[in-house]
Amino acid sequence: MEVPFLPLLDRQSSLQEVSELLDNLEKHAIDAAPWPAFGYKPRVAFSVAHSSDCFLVKFYVQENAIRAVFRKTNDPVYKDSCVELFIAFNGEEAYYNLEFNSLGTCLMGFGNGKKDRQVFSESIIREIKRSAQLNVRESKRGATVVHWELTLLIPVDVFCCHDFATLDGQNCKVNFFKCGDDLPNPHYLTWSTVTAEEPNFHLPEYFGEMQFQ
Repeated sequence: MEVPFLPLLDRQSSLQEVSELLDNLEKHAIDAAPWPAFGYKPRVAFSVAHSSDCFLVKFYVQENAIRAVFRKTNDPVYKDSCVELFIAFNGEEAYYNLEFNSLGTCLMGFGNGKKDRQVFSESIIREIKRSAQLNVRESKRGATVVHWELTLLIPVDVFCCHDFATLDGQNCKVNFFKCGDDLPNPHYLTWSTVTAEEPNFHLPEYFGEMQFQ
């Protein structure tokens, strides 16, 4: 996957402008459901871009229920309606995990695996600009339909275990996820599919390739 460069944006850009520009870019589906025991598949996609000093991401979600309980930084947002981005730089085994519920509450860490992770401070995570939108309606059949979107502006220095001035030319390994452990229909979707007996996103050997143009 190639990440397009948007030269007119930077970390001071408004989230409305970022959101509108990402709407016009290619959308990538998060639609692999590797674990048959969790068969429910909400409709999820994302678009990505970068500027001179930030990574730009927008998630698009449609599901049949929503949970948005956690409001404090580094709360277990994966129990809510949650989207996630995992990224490793320079061919390293260690990777960043950035996890967001539909309110934009963020859990972020860095490390080599699921258990041994450095959790980042509020002072770092607050630098991520977030805008969440939600629409709940009933379908013609009376079922609940939840649409929500999350726009993220992630300054490059949020990746604080590295010393990047820019993402230009970076080759990365990434994966994007959708989950909801405590929803009525728990689910675990991936962009790059995973092979494991039980749901586990912390498997960088299954990350896909991403290049910043």
